[in-house]
Amino acid sequence: MSRTALLVTHTGRRRSTEHARTVATDLMKAGFEVRVVAQEAEDLDLPGVVPVSGLTAAEGAEIVIALGGDGTFLRAADLARPAKAPLLGINLGKVGFLAEAEIDDLDLAVREVVSREYTVDERLTLDVRADFDGGPPIQSWALNEVSVEKGERAQMLELLVDVDGRPLSRYGCDGVVCATPTGSTAYAFSAGGPVVWPEVEALLLVPISAHALFSRPLVTAPTSTFAITVDPFTTLAVLCCDGRRVYDLPPGARVSVQRGSLPVRVVRLSSRPFTDRLVAKFALPVHGWRGSRS
Repeated sequence: MSRTALLVTHTGRRRSTEHARTVATDLMKAGFEVRVVAQEAEDLDLPGVVPVSGLTAAEGAEIVIALGGDGTFLRAADLARPAKAPLLGINLGKVGFLAEAEIDDLDLAVREVVSREYTVDERLTLDVRADFDGGPPIQSWALNEVSVEKGERAQMLELLVDVDGRPLSRYGCDGVVCATPTGSTAYAFSAGGPVVWPEVEALLLVPISAHALFSRPLVTAPTSTFAITVDPFTTLAVLCCDGRRVYDLPPGARVSVQRGSLPVRVVRLSSRPFTDRLVAKFALPVHGWRGSRS
């Protein structure tokens, strides 16, 4: 039975293209059919790869490999999620918090994929729906976060936030971030939210620059539903999912966010604790700023 892998990378960068050629060549030598997103196949210029397009690109694939930074990983997640295919991230970017392996581990990562020496975690996602007058509802999803933000730089946004059908608070703010534990180290973290271990099932709500006495980040049950209503008399707003899918929201729009119906299946090559990943990615001073004491 043939084995299939989908390779997603950033071919606009020469270094990424070279590494993608190496990975694709090694996989094909191991008997894999290697699919590549059609727009990237031409730049890859490698005989034997199969160009694919559309949301069914990963259908039937044994694994999806994202070569790049977190942006490439999130783009690959769009394809891996509907196919329920495991997603392996190999970091060619800067922080690459979502990636499992670094570029120095590239050969080892490919060998472990070939020999199936990996485990798969399921990561909680978010489903989002926005309703407003004058247009059809917007429906999307996110692995990291959904944010409702002001659409005009000079204007403050007025938002009413409900949790589980009950009003929580009205904020004059730059926006609100609804995040998953996976996304707790991304936008939500920059907005002042807590880091949540990925094994924890929870949802996060983080106001952005809120002009309010109570603007603390909140951690709720994974079954919670957030409703964010853009005040009818406020400015335009923007709905953003994982920094990739952006939609305009008129005043009066109501955005509902809840746990996603489909998780993202993430490949783990080792049992390295999340604490070690956190320390490495954020360069945390384990020994203190003044050094260790013997």
